[in-house]
This record gives sequence, C-alpha cells and structure tokens, in this order.
Amino acid sequence: MTIAVSTFGEHQGKRVDQFRLTSETGVEVDIIGYGVAVRDWRVPVAGKPRSVVLGFDDFGAYPAHSPHFGAVAGRVANRIAGASFEIDGKTCHVPANEGGASLHGGPEGLGRQVWQGEADNTANSVRFTFFSPDGAAGYPGNVNFAATYTLKGNRLRLDFAATTDRKTPISLVQHQYFNLSGAQTILDHRFQMAASAYTENGEDLLPTGVIRPVDGTKWDFRTSKSLRDASGQPIAFDGNLVLDSGRDLNQPIATVTGDDGALTLKLWTDRPGVQFYNGVYTDMPVPGLSGRTYKNFSGFCLEDQAFPDAMHHPYFPNILYSPDRPYAHWCEFAIA
Repeated sequence: MTIAVSTFGEHQGKRVDQFRLTSETGVEVDIIGYGVAVRDWRVPVAGKPRSVVLGFDDFGAYPAHSPHFGAVAGRVANRIAGASFEIDGKTCHVPANEGGASLHGGPEGLGRQVWQGEADNTANSVRFTFFSPDGAAGYPGNVNFAATYTLKGNRLRLDFAATTDRKTPISLVQHQYFNLSGAQTILDHRFQMAASAYTENGEDLLPTGVIRPVDGTKWDFRTSKSLRDASGQPIAFDGNLVLDSGRDLNQPIATVTGDDGALTLKLWTDRPGVQFYNGVYTDMPVPGLSGRTYKNFSGFCLEDQAFPDAMHHPYFPNILYSPDRPYAHWCEFAIA
C-alpha cells in the first residue's frame, strides 16, 4: 500500500506531517509527527469505517488540550515522585507538572515534541525519530529516540528504541485512548488482563512500593468484566498492573471487547506492566474527531510500561539505560 503523507499543522515553527497507513483489510491509521500521536484509527465494521481512538480533527487542539491522546510519552512516562531522582549519587531535577511529581516527562516531554517521520511503503511502516539533548527537561544524556509503526491487516505494531551516551532513565509508553463502539463511555466494554498483582498507589497515584495480589480487589481482571460495580456505578481505574512473569509473549496480555460486540482489541507486549486508565478525569472543552464530545470514561488506555516511579524503588524493573545498554520495547495491537 502507498502511505499518504500530508501536512497537518505547525508547532513552534516546525511542520507537523501526517502519515496515513492503509492495510489490505481496509484498516486506516493516521499518525502525526507531533508526539507520534495516532490521530485516528479506523476499522471496517459491516462495510463502514469505525473510529476506535480519541483524537482531534484540528491540530491546534493537541498542544492546547490533549491529555497525550495517542502519543508516545517520555523520556520517563508515568510519574516520578518529587520530580527528582539520583544517578550515581548525583541528584537530577525534572519539571513537576502534577502536584510535586513529574508526569510523562514534564510539560515538554516527548509527547509534546515534533518528531521527523520517514515512510517505508514496502513495509507499510513509518519510522519517527527525535533527538533529545543532554539536560533536556533535566534529564542527563544525549538520546536518539526512534518509534516505528507498522500496519499489517488488522494489526499495528510499535517498535521503540533509544541510544544514549550517558546513564539515564528511559521508559516510554504508547498512550492510545480507545473506544471500540463509539458509545459515550467505555464502561460496558469487557476487559480481561493477564495480571495477578498490581502496584499499590497512595492518594497521589504514586506507588507505595508494595506489590499486592489482585485477589478480591477491583484490579482482578483475570476473568472478563465491565467497569461498573454491582449497582451499575462506574469504577475508576488509574494504576499499574503487574503482568504475570514467565508468560508466553505470543499470548495477548489484554483482551477487550466493545459493548456492541462488533470489535475486540488484543494487546501483546514485552513490558512487565500495563497502566490501566479508564478516562475518569477526561473532560475535553473542545470537539474531538467528527465533532464528538469527550467526557469522563470516553476512552480507556492500556499503557504497556515499566513500573511507575521505578527510580525510587530499586526492586522495580530497572529503567536505567547506558551506552552499553540501549533501550528497546515493542507492543502490538489487533482490532477486529
């Protein structure tokens, strides 16, 4: 398939390109250079395209309002307590943008930068690159980031890579917001995840350091369920599930079916955790795709990741990378 390339907008004097990937099954994915955001993702249902993500038709809404819709978040995604960390006895300070914590790399993180994209029509993929200099947002090391998106049939694969000239923390996530049915909320989607434990959060949504079993908690998604309690009221989710160790990477870690039963999403990843967020804080003051209104619970995120605040919990999976330890991470979605 030929990848269609167009100009979607401009940010801080840089052109923002859009790349449209189309597969042999009729799936279309629009990705913009701003934050490598999946702007739209359309899957045929009964012969008609159905949008399955949250996004905007107008570029200006992204820098002004987007809660990382579809973007790559980093250098360190999720939260860093105290907006600081130590490497070899030296304290590094990064921007605080959620109380006293740093979230998703701060206000100028990777999800708010313009990446350069290069289309590969043979592979039906786009490779995006971004250079982050030493000291950017307080992070050490010159880092070259790459994100490659490949569409085959109903599957979209994401491959992330980074090389650095100094020891530095790196933890990227894809921050897609999905809604498989187009309903006002995703509360009646059904979710199943391969996680027998979760990282306990304090009231500030930062990990306490305790890893707890999901048994008897709202975090038990080992069997399929919706996001409502017994009385039908919404249940809020914004936390990290610990994926089962020793699992078969050929098996999906999450399976989600839309409330109308027409589409099912499956996610595969090599990461040890997944942040499950069901849009409890979503409240967009501007229209979304095709004029849609995005309010609480309009979309869900499955952010495959290393654990949040890993720099402050030495027994969490290591997110420090160096010249002799480059970063690599993959995930793959199928929606059909």
